[in-house]
Amino acid sequence: MIIRQETTSDASAVYELVKTAFASAEHSDGNEQDLVVLLHKNPSFQPALSLVAEENGKIIGYILFSEIKIGEKTAIAPAPLAVLPEQQRKGVGLALLQEGHRIAKKLGYSISVVLGSETYYPKAGYVPASRFGIVCPFEGVPDENYMALPLQEPAGDWNGTVTYDKAFFEV
Repeated sequence: MIIRQETTSDASAVYELVKTAFASAEHSDGNEQDLVVLLHKNPSFQPALSLVAEENGKIIGYILFSEIKIGEKTAIAPAPLAVLPEQQRKGVGLALLQEGHRIAKKLGYSISVVLGSETYYPKAGYVPASRFGIVCPFEGVPDENYMALPLQEPAGDWNGTVTYDKAFFEV
């Protein structure tokens, strides 16, 4: 398996992969593939942080990190992370997360914030975002599902509510 930056020729394969991966997901609105399309057109899109996992010439996983704001500070958020159902539980998602974190750190980002599974994302080092003063903008989200991962040390005190790209609300 190789992980590489997404190219424009990957667009249709990524769209179908995300659609397929979320078709049977426990928490999905069914529009994740359309979110990817919208995010590619917005200022929060960072091409270096749009990655695919490829095996034998086939794209089997995808991750997109977008810029978010925490108060006035810029951070990143992985959304979506998608792996073909038959490739899940094989480390593809974690490999995509780790490579994205490595690139984001190199680009100067200090922290990554995710709304996700409390059993999955801690495997990549995520802890409740509240530990850093980061507030979820959505009501009713359990603390254990809104997480952050420092990419630089020290992580610092972020103290603020996250603001997502408008694309997250347009799908």
